[in-house]
Amino acid sequence: MSILIDKNTRVVTQGITGKTGQFHTRNSRDYANGKACYVAGVNPKKAGEDFEGIPIYGTVAEAKKQTGANVSVIYVPPPFAAAAIDEAVDAELDLVICITEGIPVRDMIRTKQRMIGRKTLLIGPNCPGVITPEEIKIGIMPGHIHKKGRIGVVSRSGTLTYESVGQLSALGYGQSSAVGIGGDPVNGLKHIDIMRMFNDDPDTDAVIMIGEIGGSDEEEAARWVKANMRKPVVGFIAGVTAPEGKRMGHAGAIISGGKGTAQEKLAVMEECGIKVTRNPADMGKLLKSVLK
Repeated sequence: MSILIDKNTRVVTQGITGKTGQFHTRNSRDYANGKACYVAGVNPKKAGEDFEGIPIYGTVAEAKKQTGANVSVIYVPPPFAAAAIDEAVDAELDLVICITEGIPVRDMIRTKQRMIGRKTLLIGPNCPGVITPEEIKIGIMPGHIHKKGRIGVVSRSGTLTYESVGQLSALGYGQSSAVGIGGDPVNGLKHIDIMRMFNDDPDTDAVIMIGEIGGSDEEEAARWVKANMRKPVVGFIAGVTAPEGKRMGHAGAIISGGKGTAQEKLAVMEECGIKVTRNPADMGKLLKSVLK
């Protein structure tokens, strides 16, 4: 079992004819069950054509009608990406994964408002995507570092998603699902939403939760974990200074009014029973020690 996506997911790529969309659609199609999962692309100007055998439709609604697509991945340029999310929501897909970075905050505020009361879930924007190892990957993550298993990963940082997964796989711990929720200030599903899913997933035994400075999402998730989580959780906050003196995290991660610092978040996580590390190189080892 997994969360959000599996081998039965059917994917439509919005922005399939651009260089980025072509590159990552090809890589995702060639991973695990991708040839069965990637069923459509969308470009209003190229309807009726195809990308390496994947048919292209004029709208998401038409792609859904013709192929049964239920999840969209978006590689549309920033000025048009929020409208692409709107189109997928209007087509009533189950899930939209928006990879695009640099969408104007004002556009995302409007799109999030339009999504209220709708069935579609959103991952991103500015995220690496979602992968259920050895079944399906939707996004830009390197598939070869992932291994099927029972550890969940949720992260605001794409790079640290890969880092934690690489550590887990090297230690022999596969992943049930890895979810990059993105680092933008206005995004879709939060840590707390993914933690709920992992808590309910019988095939997830433990979770690595990676946050960043700014906002209060990690603290809210930590308090929920303390009250509800039945599985061990290991945490790290990007933005804490690593031993070599470098700082980790999105350039857009902003501390406001003295709140949302890495140390503040780590303190709340520790108070809530989450085992935390201040060194990103130790995430896998800490998870291993918790499981023992």
